[in-house]
Amino acid sequence: MKYMLLIYGAEDCWSEEERQECMIESMRICDQLDAEGKWIASAPLHCVTTATCVRVREGKRQIMDGPFAETTEQLGGYYVVDVDNRDEAIAIASRLPPAAKGTVEIRPLLPLPDPLSLPDTGAADENAIARGSDYIVLLYAEEGVWPPDEHAPALAESVELCHQLHADGQFLAAAPLEPPEQATCVRVRNGDRAVVDGPFPETKEQLGGYFLIRVANLDEAIAVATRIPGSRRGTAEIRPLFPLPE
Repeated sequence: MKYMLLIYGAEDCWSEEERQECMIESMRICDQLDAEGKWIASAPLHCVTTATCVRVREGKRQIMDGPFAETTEQLGGYYVVDVDNRDEAIAIASRLPPAAKGTVEIRPLLPLPDPLSLPDTGAADENAIARGSDYIVLLYAEEGVWPPDEHAPALAESVELCHQLHADGQFLAAAPLEPPEQATCVRVRNGDRAVVDGPFPETKEQLGGYFLIRVANLDEAIAVATRIPGSRRGTAEIRPLFPLPE
């Protein structure tokens, strides 16, 4: 089963030396998980001052600087892992250095009817590599904002968008998340692990899915976010990924 591990923490709680050590240790864990066939993707995010939020209402685009949620602890990175069960995801979350100073929220990914197993096209891949700027688009919305008869068409529209982005060399990954009540939060303090059911930020609008894209610049990322159905009922927060050494 695939899980997304969302790393929350106060951005000023790490010294520069601690931040470097955290990054090195996190990369070592990625290597271990990859060797075990459990690692799919991970990345730290640039600080929240780089965030841009997009909403589309009645066909008009609204763009705001800053993160979606004004909280003390902000999303600072993510992992996507493929493990047998939640307990294994909790064990991985407990090993991550940020769990000692912040919170790791675990959310199961919703399975899709295989539309994202996209055909490999060399031209699209070369185009993507040439563009070079990676962003995550985080989709927030109130629970129940999509009526059942509208949810399936919106999901189909999102899948079609994934295919279009792939053809343009802009697509890296995308997935909806299970509802917030399926979330699990992990914190480690002085060697003791605390596991709490429920999402980390108790906000009206919760994270419902994400797109990973590779585009030329922020303007292009905003254009992509505007096309995602979720931006019409909620908020799309755009965050640049922090580049890691190989």
